[in-house]
Amino acid sequence: MPGLTGDYFATSLIYICEHNDDGAMGLIINRPSEMTLVELFAQLGLPTDHKWVDTAVLEGGPVAADRGIVLHSDELSYESSAHIGTSLVLSTAMDVLEDIAGGGGPERFLVALGYAGWGPGQLEAEIGANAWLTTSADTELVFNPQWSDKLQLAAHALGIDFRLISGKAGHG
Repeated sequence: MPGLTGDYFATSLIYICEHNDDGAMGLIINRPSEMTLVELFAQLGLPTDHKWVDTAVLEGGPVAADRGIVLHSDELSYESSAHIGTSLVLSTAMDVLEDIAGGGGPERFLVALGYAGWGPGQLEAEIGANAWLTTSADTELVFNPQWSDKLQLAAHALGIDFRLISGKAGHG
């Protein structure tokens, strides 16, 4: 919501990967870092061609920012994979990055460093305090390569124009 101005999560679009009694975990899917996949692969010692030179690694969130997480389509699965939602998989092992660097791997993917996490009841409280808007997941939006458009596209799916929304909630 616009009220998060100045907060770490301001203008963030987060795909919630897991939500249960223990809390919630998600990835920011609209915040590219300054690192590209080619640079990440070089740091990991993975040979690759330069087709990934313009593909950004995402800042997935403030928790474990040195940990790589891959959100990808479900045509491939790895030992570390967890199927989440319709046609999406979350993988954390090196084998998925090796496949992508080698030109294989999942057809559609996002590579993120770190994740967003909430303790038990924390996300629900934030939603109740009007800090977040929620909408159903849309794989086309998740994998849309236009980072700067994702938040407005998600708002549009809700029928919202952020230019016309206030950062303050009113109760009558």
